[in-house]
Amino acid sequence: MPLPKTEPGITGQELQKLAVKAHEASDLLKAMAHQTRLLILCILAKEERTVSQIEELLGIQQAMVSQQLARLRMEGLVNTRRAGRLVYYSIGNANLTIFLDSLFGLFEATDPD
Repeated sequence: MPLPKTEPGITGQELQKLAVKAHEASDLLKAMAHQTRLLILCILAKEERTVSQIEELLGIQQAMVSQQLARLRMEGLVNTRRAGRLVYYSIGNANLTIFLDSLFGLFEATDPD
């Protein structure tokens, strides 16, 4: 992808760094751009949960929950912890919780209720 022309006040090196960060942000937004994955992240932002617990909360099949968790795990957005036969999922980055709070804060500000 060609970089935009350099504007006065921003160097080519700064633009290169910005392009890298924009790519990382784009990847994060793509990973979160699915309603079920976003709901799972919101649930995990409160506390760690098992697949069964998430399945029960969302009322969807375990296969769908597992598929979405696999994508979130692949993207590094969730961590796992094994306790016996159970696998617990949690948010993989504290900054993600801050981001989710900010994201939903935008919608609360415009909520007509």
